[in-house]
Amino acid sequence: MRFTLAPELAAIVRPGVLWLEGATVVERDARLNAPLAAAEAAVRTNPPAEIAAVRTMYKRVGLDPTKTRPSSEALLRRVRRGDALPRINSMVDVCNWCSLEFQLPYGLYDASRIDGDVDLRMGREGESYPGIRKDDVHVGGRITLADHVGPFGNPTSDSARTMVTTETVRALLVVFAPRDVDTRRMTAVLDMTSARMTEFTGCRERAREVA
Repeated sequence: MRFTLAPELAAIVRPGVLWLEGATVVERDARLNAPLAAAEAAVRTNPPAEIAAVRTMYKRVGLDPTKTRPSSEALLRRVRRGDALPRINSMVDVCNWCSLEFQLPYGLYDASRIDGDVDLRMGREGESYPGIRKDDVHVGGRITLADHVGPFGNPTSDSARTMVTTETVRALLVVFAPRDVDTRRMTAVLDMTSARMTEFTGCRERAREVA
């Protein structure tokens, strides 16, 4: 399974990719209670500063980030108004924790539900997919991930087809970073994300890529 960045996005997005395997995903891991609460408190006191770069990434593909919000900013807005991070399952919870803290949009996918190679490209007119707990997500003209079946993820909302559940053993994690984020920063983000995934799901990092 290969990951490819389309040429039209090469100057706009710097994706960081982790291939994870051997995970044990549980519905709720009490060990995450304290670090998630600490992360929520930290961003309320000192909000991260990467929102502008992510918003610019959206604007560069013709999207209004105040109407179609990056998932990282949606999490930050939720926490700053006093709500807790959503608790879905241990792997998704770690993903949301990292996205909140680093203020970069993350995508997390069950690798066993991905068919063939993965392309990060612009969505084509008429393309969409059933979202997680929501109606169809239309991705025409948006940054999107696609396999042989079609689109399954973007920096705002992912698909029900490839969502991570307690049955997930292998996962693909994508950080949709703006091109302005340098490779040293991306390496640090992926290092921390991988370490947290290993600690709380028992997975192993099989491979990684930074465009």
